[in-house]
Parts: sequence; structure tokens; C-alpha cells
Amino acid sequence: MANFNYIDVGLKDYKACWDYQEELLKDVSDDKRGTKQPSAKNHFLLVEHPHVYTLGKSGDENNLLAHGDFLKKIEATFYKINRGGDITYHGPGQLVGYPIIDLEYYKIGVREYIEKMEDAIIETIAEYGLVGGRKEGATGVWLECNHKVRARKICAIGVRVSRFVTMHGFALNVNTDMRYYNYINPCGFASSAVTSVQQELGKEVLMEEVKKLAMEKFNKLY
Repeated sequence: MANFNYIDVGLKDYKACWDYQEELLKDVSDDKRGTKQPSAKNHFLLVEHPHVYTLGKSGDENNLLAHGDFLKKIEATFYKINRGGDITYHGPGQLVGYPIIDLEYYKIGVREYIEKMEDAIIETIAEYGLVGGRKEGATGVWLECNHKVRARKICAIGVRVSRFVTMHGFALNVNTDMRYYNYINPCGFASSAVTSVQQELGKEVLMEEVKKLAMEKFNKLY
């Protein structure tokens, strides 16, 4: 069982958190170079962000439907970043997790890493009676994933891996203000619906409880 170094940073500006990830990635990478061995150091940030849209390196900026003054009006910012994936929204009430770990230490590849992340989220939302799964041709966790009409995304995933060290991660909609998804084509899928734990249950859930469950599920899978 893994013993991740979880760091709960609360509500933190996206760019400041991105810079923090880069510092931690350097820490793991320097350790790996210094020892010439896979690094046992690991960091796992848990965070909520103020309203922000991020676009992955292969994404299409046309999937952001809000610009300029309107972004200011809804108190949101926009960043082009170095993870995979397309457009994603982050905001209060959404649990974002950033593992900064050496995949060589855990003896897994990138695909397996992403699948473990999906599995951990599937097991987390199962505690609330929600049945998550994978949608063919897309990363993340979906409800009714095989249904052509009712499939809806509850967790987005986008990662970057540099010399087997990871950054970025997952964004699980817990008590998210879903109106902010009206201004993007989520992850580039124009017809895809998105949802949250709160929306599915019809009630708000405790973020601290979700964090605790997520940590337990991630620890169990490594």
C-alpha cells in the first residue's frame, strides 16, 4: 500500500499551484538524478481552485466559448498549459488532485497510471452509490458511460509525464457550480454532458469526506 505525501492546500490560485507543482516535480527529478535510482519521494496535492479554464497542449482554443470581458464578468481566468487533453474547467466545490510521483518507482506505465487514477475515482464515488466507468475514446470517469444519450462526465483527467515523473491529474466535480460548463465544450466533446456528485444526489456533500475517501482509494491501488 502506498503512503503518499498528501498536501491539502485548500483554495489556491491555479497559476500559483502550477508553479508549486513544478517545484515538487523538480524535487523528485533532482532526487532521481542524484541517486540514479527511481525516486521514492512522492507528493500528492489536493486543492480547489478559483474559477479557471485550462487548455491542454493539443487542445483547440475554440472549445472555450467565453473570452475577454465576459471571462472577467464571471470572475474566471484562462491558461494554456502543458498537460494532455483539451479544455477543462476548475472551480470551488471541485476536488482537484495533482500526484507528483515517479512511475518507475511504482513500476507502472502512463496508461496504467491513468487507469489507476480512474479506478480510484470510480471507487470514491461508489461510496455515494454512483456507478462510474470509462467511455471508449475518452479519459476520465463517466456515469452511464455506454449510453449514447445519458453518458455524463463527473471527473476529468489530464496529465503530463516527464522522465516518468508526473504532474497535473484529476478534477472530480463534487459540489461544483455546473453553470461554468456552459462556456466550454468539455474536453473537446461538444455533445458531452457533465455532472457532479451534488447534482446526482440532489444534495451537497462534505468535501472533507470526499478527500478522505479519495486518499484511501488511491493508497489502496498502489
